[in-house]
Amino acid sequence: MDGHENEQPKTGRPPGSGWVGRLRRLGVALAILVIGLGGTVLGVLAGGQVDTDIGPFKAKMVLTPSVTGGTTIDIPPLGALLLDSHDGPTHLNVELGALDQGRVEALIDDPASINRASQSAVQDVRDGALRLGMRTVGATLLVTLILAGLVFRNARRTAWAGGLSLVVTASSLGLAATSIRPQSIEEPRYEGLLVNAPAIVGDARRIANDYTKYAEQLQRLVGNVSQLYTTVSALPVYEPAPNTTRVLHVSDMHLNPTGWQLIRTVVEQFDIDVVIDTGDITDWGSEPEANYVGSIGLLKKPYLYIRGNHDSTKTAAAVARQPNAIVLDNATTTVAGLTIAGIGDPRFTPDKSTAPAAGGLDKTTADQMITVGDTLAKTVRESPTPVNIALVHDPASAGPLSGTCPLVLSGHTHSRQVSKLPEQPGQMPTQLMVQGSTGGAGLRGLEGEQPTPLSMSVLYFDQDKLLQAYDDITVGGTGQAQVNLERRVVEKPKEGAPVPVTPTPTR
Repeated sequence: MDGHENEQPKTGRPPGSGWVGRLRRLGVALAILVIGLGGTVLGVLAGGQVDTDIGPFKAKMVLTPSVTGGTTIDIPPLGALLLDSHDGPTHLNVELGALDQGRVEALIDDPASINRASQSAVQDVRDGALRLGMRTVGATLLVTLILAGLVFRNARRTAWAGGLSLVVTASSLGLAATSIRPQSIEEPRYEGLLVNAPAIVGDARRIANDYTKYAEQLQRLVGNVSQLYTTVSALPVYEPAPNTTRVLHVSDMHLNPTGWQLIRTVVEQFDIDVVIDTGDITDWGSEPEANYVGSIGLLKKPYLYIRGNHDSTKTAAAVARQPNAIVLDNATTTVAGLTIAGIGDPRFTPDKSTAPAAGGLDKTTADQMITVGDTLAKTVRESPTPVNIALVHDPASAGPLSGTCPLVLSGHTHSRQVSKLPEQPGQMPTQLMVQGSTGGAGLRGLEGEQPTPLSMSVLYFDQDKLLQAYDDITVGGTGQAQVNLERRVVEKPKEGAPVPVTPTPTR
């Protein structure tokens, strides 16, 4: 052997420079492209999401690949808003979740903070979007590098794939950022129950503009309740005895945070023993709304509740979780010496107006309401302890309760009314007290020319658990900055005296 047998013949071209080499390089380039783009997509799906706070809401922001771009704001279970907010190739999905209880309580304590919260919500979205973008870039780069490393086992090719992923992700996010259309929020498309929103969007904008002024006015009015108590406690017409049981009757809160502040003020100033809520604490009965009931626990007093037609079973369950709450649904309980029976509204019609139809209830609904009254009346009659108060949401259910107990409380109509139920000879007389809206009918209460007033009543029961007097409290409304209280002494059964009325307005 001369040592030259293993030498290859020289062709004058470097190895791999032929068509086979070109195909190989093309294959590597295509592989880098596929791995880079695949890693980018997988990275977006795996890491393109972030949890953030938007105002009082906890929200999730998610990026997904899309040709058309745009934003979807999910508001479960109501539906979604579709915004033409930016161009592709990324789509932003914002899902509003539970309310943050701490932030909600701050809004309740300081209604003026609602304005600040609405202003900070824009910054919250920007901060969340920035964190989402950075997280997405990091996730896509990491996933691509790992995937390329496993496939190529070559540092140079892995770096090329990672660089490609970084360029694609950054350019996609850059295109979305430079094509943002802020005005798109004013021209949304609707899905789900929100398809009805365009019919009221004009009122909603006006309500949003006016609410801060309205809330600040109510803030001042709530403070006047203390003056009311000082004034009315000195009235000679009726002076509650030391063993008097004081019950606060509220109804139809409809998510108004100012209502909680008013309730807390009255509970403290009037030394309330029990709070009774005859329903419609929420508007849609949705899971995010259920966080609104967290303020019940702050009252530190027994809170009796029945479900209204705007409250879902989830709403009732959220109320039941409060440490001081009792949910009645065709049941009785004894609190502060009072035996109370209650039943929830059988309907769940959150999209229905509370205003009664011109022709009244249709026959099917009327029969349904009477059936509910009959059911509760049977429970009251079978109670081993005589029932002092019966609770129904809709006064249309009160008729069958005549003669079963001295007092029936209800709400639903947003209009305060006191009457006696028709009675048969020899029956116990039964009084029906319909409460107004403690939440001023919620935001819908601002749709008219004048806001709906916030209404509640303090009921005074003697040692025999009979109603002796009640104070009707009205805050705001009718376009006047006033708090009004009217004390009414009920007819004394033994003496048959007429009902004296002593109104006490405070401005």
